Amino acid sequence: MQYPTQRLEASTGKLPAITTIVSLCVAVLSIASAAILIKLSEQEINPYATAFNRFWITTAILAAWNGAGGLYQRWQQDEYTVVSSSRFTLPSNVVAVGQLGLVGLFLAADLMLWAWSLTQTSVANATLLANLTPVFSCLGGWLFLRKRFDRRFVMGMVVAIAAIFLIGFDDCQIALGKFAGDGAALVAALSFSIYLAILEKIQTKLNTSTVLFWSSASATIVSLPVVLLTGGHLFPSTPQGWLAVILLAVICQILGQGMLVHSLNQLSAEFVALFLLLEPILAGVGAWILFSEQLSVLNLIAFAIALIGIYLSISSPSAMRQNESPIYLGELTVELAPATVNSTTENEHALKIASHR
Repeated sequence: MQYPTQRLEASTGKLPAITTIVSLCVAVLSIASAAILIKLSEQEINPYATAFNRFWITTAILAAWNGAGGLYQRWQQDEYTVVSSSRFTLPSNVVAVGQLGLVGLFLAADLMLWAWSLTQTSVANATLLANLTPVFSCLGGWLFLRKRFDRRFVMGMVVAIAAIFLIGFDDCQIALGKFAGDGAALVAALSFSIYLAILEKIQTKLNTSTVLFWSSASATIVSLPVVLLTGGHLFPSTPQGWLAVILLAVICQILGQGMLVHSLNQLSAEFVALFLLLEPILAGVGAWILFSEQLSVLNLIAFAIALIGIYLSISSPSAMRQNESPIYLGELTVELAPATVNSTTENEHALKIASHR
């Protein structure tokens, strides 16, 4: 039996995908500013202390925001109304609690290992190897999560990664003494891919602010011993230093990571990892604007190539979460099924979405 087809208006079909892509763009722009802010903060404290301050300030801001929201809610309600509990209450599910802790652990590991790799190998080596996150994400999804990626997505990934390698290949160095730093950069890339994979799973269970709060709190606990063991100042000593780490918390962690979590509502962790390859390019543009660092024609060419690769990937069904119906930027046609169907024909009458480009 055929069911009527309802054509959605362009605005209705475009809105979810456009807002998701905008969220991801905001996330990349925010996270890309981290390189500049870290450079400013490291004039006073080491990279480990920078990460620690980023995490604890994020936790404090979100806790204050949650408390202020609770007070406002109580002020709005009368004495007979039951006020809801804290939005940041830990879930009762032990698995979800463990996932929140692991999110903070792997994010802290990524930042700490990346910082240490820069002291043990060249910046070019560390950058190139740390940008292999999409490869680890795809391999992990394929081996452990039984995900499948079509040819268009894989082609886009190869093109985008090639663009990043094009930037730093000339400066890349191969030396026996750099293997420890190179290995740390690789493990940092692996840690970030695991971080994204866990985020993709837990994002469907908890809201964004809860994920950010508890992951930042656990990252604070993980990073503090590292800072104490490495020595140096724990906190900045000047207003400029404090401003840098506060902006790291607000822009890179709360805004950047928050938009990243939101985008995983519709996009796959593998595509998000691929899209984040724009981060070093945008960071280079920011350094060119603020610090007059050289930006070559090769950088601009690599930027264009990376955009081509990302376009190929985003136009692939593999860019979407594989347990959900894909949402495209084009006009949508939706075939609606009746509310109740026979179990033998349930799959035939499922909601179908097709793109009209």
